[in-house]
Amino acid sequence: MLRARMSAPLPQPRGPVSDAVISTLAQSQPHSHLAGGRPGDPITHADPLGGDLQLALYVCYELHYRGFSGVDDDWEWDPQLLAFRGVLEERFLNYLRGHTGGGTDVTGALDALSTEPVDDQPNSLSHYLAEHGTWAQLREFFVHRSLYHLKEADPHAWAIPRLVDGAKAAFVAVEFDEFGGGRGDRMHSTLFAALLRAADLDATYLGYIDCVPPEALATVNFMSLCGLHRGLRGALVGLFAAAEITTAPSAKRIVAALDRLDGPQPCRHFYTEHIEADAVHEQVLRHDVVGELLRQEPELAADVIFGIEASEWLEARLADHVLGHWRRGVSSLLPVRTV
Repeated sequence: MLRARMSAPLPQPRGPVSDAVISTLAQSQPHSHLAGGRPGDPITHADPLGGDLQLALYVCYELHYRGFSGVDDDWEWDPQLLAFRGVLEERFLNYLRGHTGGGTDVTGALDALSTEPVDDQPNSLSHYLAEHGTWAQLREFFVHRSLYHLKEADPHAWAIPRLVDGAKAAFVAVEFDEFGGGRGDRMHSTLFAALLRAADLDATYLGYIDCVPPEALATVNFMSLCGLHRGLRGALVGLFAAAEITTAPSAKRIVAALDRLDGPQPCRHFYTEHIEADAVHEQVLRHDVVGELLRQEPELAADVIFGIEASEWLEARLADHVLGHWRRGVSSLLPVRTV
């Protein structure tokens, strides 16, 4: 069945790997001839965090969300496409594991997330925006976040069938809030769409996929990767806990930036909603999700740590990219479209 309603068009390729995926999906029916991993193939030379590989992964993962306009739904489980995706995932995961410290002290890792450093936060986007950001930079920040926030909580929902008993129940309680407590108009993705419209930006799902850099793609790809693999359920819980613990203080700083710049009320509302919700979610995740998961499966402690560290490392990498451009007085987005 071809997917049209509620789906975005396929994005523009960024190199030979993403071109192979996108051109294959544009075929009328699944009959891929993808190959990967052999010496001389483009995939073996692709940067694991570069735009080409990250876009290819993003497109593969999107088949499990809303799909793409004109792309057959059967591509979602095409064996050759999944095998190709597996090679991309292996390169991405190996790189992340090589840039994270590891360990099993989950309590210490969660405590570190809750502690605000005493320096000037030179690499913190929310600190920079609160103190120095312009309205144009704040709008760019919204664009970077649009790929996740317009599907907010969806990647994490894959944890639900992989958890049991109290950990599952507590996780669902947090997700219930993320999805608006049963009200469509209060879903966080709906609130972010309202934010984009209030900021005179495109609220279309994946509307900015062609202009966000690979650093932004990678943050969402890591969520999807962990969500789609049961063996990474501990990492998925870890990255979700990290997000919930760090969101409330960063949201307060974005509200401060919006207050300073007299930003629209729908923009404020999205972040004030996160200040209130995530302060409660932190405790639920610490004790009732992570704590219960590790009581049931203590061997997953290292995976929880990996989820925390890798997600924080990817977020820091995105912040370095954005702030590096802003401090040079140039846009942090790709030169595809203006916002």
